[in-house]
Amino acid sequence: MGRYVVRRLLQMIPVFVGATLLIFLMVNVMGDPIAGLCGERACDPATAAQLKKEFGLDKPVWQQYLTYMGNVFTGDFGTAFNGQPVTELMSTAFPVTIRLTIVAIVLEIVIGIALGVVTGLRRGRPVDTGVLLATLVVISVPTFVTGLLLQLLLGVEWGWIKPSVSPEATFGELIVPGLVLASVSLAYVTRLTRTSIAENKRSDYVRTAVAKGLPRRRVVTRHLLRNSLIPVVTFIGTDIGALMGGAIVTERIFNIHGVGYQLYQGILRQNTQTVVGFVTVLVLVFLVANLLVDLLYAVLDPRIRYA
Repeated sequence: MGRYVVRRLLQMIPVFVGATLLIFLMVNVMGDPIAGLCGERACDPATAAQLKKEFGLDKPVWQQYLTYMGNVFTGDFGTAFNGQPVTELMSTAFPVTIRLTIVAIVLEIVIGIALGVVTGLRRGRPVDTGVLLATLVVISVPTFVTGLLLQLLLGVEWGWIKPSVSPEATFGELIVPGLVLASVSLAYVTRLTRTSIAENKRSDYVRTAVAKGLPRRRVVTRHLLRNSLIPVVTFIGTDIGALMGGAIVTERIFNIHGVGYQLYQGILRQNTQTVVGFVTVLVLVFLVANLLVDLLYAVLDPRIRYA
């Protein structure tokens, strides 16, 4: 296990460098960030040259990247064009998005796996057909439509929730936005769990457990569900980073000032330091989540061992 972890950590280094380099290059070809600083009027050459020198934009792109990566390893993600350090933006945005992601993941796990188990054990019955149709509708409807609809009904028409989330963004306020954010992933988790349960239900080890006279609950939880969760855990692990980075639409709808909001503002204003800094952290989240998922495989299935 120790060798495997070390090997995976070493493999993460080139992946991290390659991903951040690609992001850095893509962000730097979005346009001229200096033009965005000057508003509608074009900057005079002297001001543009001074701003480029101040933010290091007068250097070649490869040199900018090396300077940026050197600063990242010291905890410096640069300065936004408004003069505010990117780390300060992160300190206010990431806690909000982490709470939103926790709510979304919990709903995804609890509701998705529960529905998947129920439909997998009752495959072909009316409850199975109903859940499959519901998940198909959820997958087909865009997230912004679901968010606006719930905001209109629950917030404006019925008054059950506040239409927009307060700056504190407590867990209670994030339940509906979390449900919107997790809606599509929840549908996929339900379908994955259902398929895996239905397939493993016909396995020899399940038949043996039933033949031994074990209680149905123990057969489902200790034998069937445990082995069926491997593809589900894989999906959820990769979905953590996707939820954090893909919360732009949900955060815009419910006025949540999290990572998605900062990324939207950074892209809109062509603020390269903000965009690259936030995406760099999201890349680390993806890598760590994938490592934890691989380590969970051995917990779920004792037959899996790491050399």
